[in-house]
Amino acid sequence: MGITERLHEIGRPLVAEQLAHPTVAGISRGDLDERAFRYWLEQDHLYLLDYARAFSRLAWQAPDDHLADLVGIAHSTLTEELELHRSLSGEFGADLTTKEKGPACEAYTSWLLEAAADYRDGLAAVYPCMWGYNTLGRELARDRPEDPRYARWVDTYNDPGFTELTERYGRMLEESGADPERAERFFLEGMRHEIAFWNTPYI
Repeated sequence: MGITERLHEIGRPLVAEQLAHPTVAGISRGDLDERAFRYWLEQDHLYLLDYARAFSRLAWQAPDDHLADLVGIAHSTLTEELELHRSLSGEFGADLTTKEKGPACEAYTSWLLEAAADYRDGLAAVYPCMWGYNTLGRELARDRPEDPRYARWVDTYNDPGFTELTERYGRMLEESGADPERAERFFLEGMRHEIAFWNTPYI
């Protein structure tokens, strides 16, 4: 069993936990309290800025055949993914200029940037976000919410291009020669941060 296959196996119960989380369930139904999604948007905007920094830190250490992909992911995070947040911010009254990280965001980003100091550990630490959101997007797309704003969120992470990017990233992790036990440890910790990130003061 390859590293990513094993990570997917141990990660699926944690994706199921996210699907059952009140925030994700509210997105799925299309009736999530707008205050909760506004908070999530503001916090995820701050997270994604550091997420791009983590990819940039990995790119600095990357072998030549991984460099373009990692730089590309950092760029797409700052442009395509954050464009979703910018497009939704006005509809939810979100303030994307805020610098105030909540506890979950602060804990996640500080851990992620520290993990990215080591190439192999960092690849495993970053994987839960990309794989987790792609998996959530595909699951939620089975019954898209009627609210077009939440449907747009689902469509972003269910997009075939995002799936292809996630699969390419998984191959880089396989090719990195990461120690399976260390990869599993960093992956699981990242998945726990992902679950905690859904908590908002409004649920």
